[in-house]
Amino acid sequence: MQIAVTGANGFVGRALTALLCDAGHDVVALVRHTGACDARVRELPIADDNFASVAMGEPPLGPCDTLVHLAARVHMMHDDAADPLAAYRATNVQGALNAAHAARAAGARRIVFVSSVKALGEGEPGRPWREDDACAPVDPYGISKREAEQALFAFGSEHGIEIAVVRPPLVYGPGVRANFRGLMRAVDRGIPLPLGSIDARRSMVYVGNLADAIRTLATREAPVGGVYHVTDGDDLTVAGMVEAIARALGRPARLVPVPVAWLRGVGRLTGKTAQVDRLTSPLRLDGSRLRSELGWAPPWSVAQGLAETARAYKINC
Repeated sequence: MQIAVTGANGFVGRALTALLCDAGHDVVALVRHTGACDARVRELPIADDNFASVAMGEPPLGPCDTLVHLAARVHMMHDDAADPLAAYRATNVQGALNAAHAARAAGARRIVFVSSVKALGEGEPGRPWREDDACAPVDPYGISKREAEQALFAFGSEHGIEIAVVRPPLVYGPGVRANFRGLMRAVDRGIPLPLGSIDARRSMVYVGNLADAIRTLATREAPVGGVYHVTDGDDLTVAGMVEAIARALGRPARLVPVPVAWLRGVGRLTGKTAQVDRLTSPLRLDGSRLRSELGWAPPWSVAQGLAETARAYKINC
């Protein structure tokens, strides 16, 4: 198949394009900066973040069976934009629609849009989120991702194009950055962590598992559509996550059992209530639809995914 991928030189994009190339598909990468993609990929440099130019055919996308839209303005803890929601909408909503118009002009019959758990909201409704749950996003990033989902479903209905939305939770793997890398660094250095009493479970997905699920949706011969949640299928507690990371790194897990109420009190005093609430609250996704309808199963277990992540961390730290 001929598959176009936006954000192909990013964390998930590199894993996905490698899988697609391994399977013999022709991949074109829509990127702002060339040189960071798999050597087997044809890079198509574009001039803007919201794909307005390629929607106008400059440059032309070329023949395309499926578009995988990964590119996004990512979630930021401290956003310095004058109007964060407008900034997110410009890239994440209008950008997705512009990419969709380019794909339609190139003959695509399917679009796979990678959204986020944040399109659902914060926390969980007392059980793992299901694909058919009502969404209640609370921050500009989550709102923009949900609006992009809705805009693409309307686009697909109007133009007869299949739309498959993928909502991943926390993604980890070789090259992961931000909070997960910071947690690995703390464990590797033997820093005591006050997380021993947190029994909230949180879904995660190894980047290889996420890439494989996207590949399955992008290349499946039978029709696909709607929302799909992707997880490793093994939701660890926060303390269990630290212990699993420690095992993968060959380090002791130095967990201090600080009561959750104390942690939340510290969060209020330091102005980090939202961060502490996210850390101490459960957030799980029900990923059974991919398994039951498509027969998909994650190729890597959590232990295998963390082992690969730790191996890469040790090489590059």
